[in-house]
Amino acid sequence: MKRRHLLLGGMALAGAGALALRPAERGAMHGSYFQGLSAALKRAGLMRPVLVVDKARLEANIAAIRSRVDAARLPLRVVAKSLPSPELLGAVMAGMGSERLMVFSAEMLLQLLDLHPEASYLLGKPLPASEFARVIDRAGAEAATRIEWLVDTPQRLAAYGEVARARNFAWRANFEIDVGLHRGGFADPAALADSVRRLANHHASLSGLMGYDPHVPKMPSPDKTFAKAQAAYKAMLDVVQASDHDPATLTLNSAGSPTFTRHCTGTVANEVSVGSAFVKPGDFELDDLAALQPAAFIATPVIKASEDQALPGIEALSGALHWWDRNTQRGFFIHGGHWLAKPVSPPGLEYSKLFGRSSNQELLTGSKRIDLRPDDHVFLRPDQSEALFLQFGDLAVYQGGEIAAMWPSLPVSA
Repeated sequence: MKRRHLLLGGMALAGAGALALRPAERGAMHGSYFQGLSAALKRAGLMRPVLVVDKARLEANIAAIRSRVDAARLPLRVVAKSLPSPELLGAVMAGMGSERLMVFSAEMLLQLLDLHPEASYLLGKPLPASEFARVIDRAGAEAATRIEWLVDTPQRLAAYGEVARARNFAWRANFEIDVGLHRGGFADPAALADSVRRLANHHASLSGLMGYDPHVPKMPSPDKTFAKAQAAYKAMLDVVQASDHDPATLTLNSAGSPTFTRHCTGTVANEVSVGSAFVKPGDFELDDLAALQPAAFIATPVIKASEDQALPGIEALSGALHWWDRNTQRGFFIHGGHWLAKPVSPPGLEYSKLFGRSSNQELLTGSKRIDLRPDDHVFLRPDQSEALFLQFGDLAVYQGGEIAAMWPSLPVSA
């Protein structure tokens, strides 16, 4: 009897342990914010995948960011790739009082040179020499003199120099420096000093330095990592000063959305770059950006809804799966999908691990607490902005409870 009791007791404990691992039931319907947004989209007839920008939240983010950088007396350079719509980019530039742009492709650079002929431009990544030549040939030498070209190696400097020499073109070189991200750029002060000395041989003048540090908040000790990045930047700046260049005349760029607030408390740089933080995608849900709000969402309608989502080929196992994980009970096939984004409303929706991803009719699953029907909206929060904004065409601007405008995106470019 004792052995039987021990056996039954062990089975009961095992069963209790297994139940403790059972996923909790989640889910609810849209809250008031997304209810209002969905109603506005329906009134506007937007029953297709669309990228929505919340104008009030965007303006609040602009005000919060400007307050920080103005207090620190740090000019801000707007990162164009993260805001690839003329009206969106223009709204941020106007709100920040900035005519400084960072651009990451020759194609977008050519587009923006026409839209903002008075702006100053800094390349955010080094381009092939053929793209350097294409911009000069298309834009003309006068426009190209407003561009600071990013140079990451002595070889890049020489390649640009050959293009410039063939065109008798004087250009401005901004040196990318490695401050800890280890994604390239000059890491050795001696190598930087040698390239600075050789600038004149390549028809170039020094315009500044660029040190990007988005790794800082992801490290175990962000404060120490930031201090180390600043020390690395200072060592490179010392090289520039030793070559008789006045730092006050140079573009000393750093930061990015993840770290600009740290630079506002003290930095070697004399300007910071910010782009994604203005709309705050999911990858930027960081403690340092807690004052900012998500201001962009993907909205898409439900195409089909299932009360009891069956699994193809193993239908008999569907019931057991639904019992174990009640968050798989209902299925919602949406218009489009496979975006770099995560479901945000209704809460509790998740991508189907068994169906996999689809860019046509993606399956989201949820519990019976979620009662979506065809033509109801699902909302997703983008992980990033630059990877998504060019996929949807015109951006829907949500303001005052209505879709108040449609902002065209820039032409597609990589």
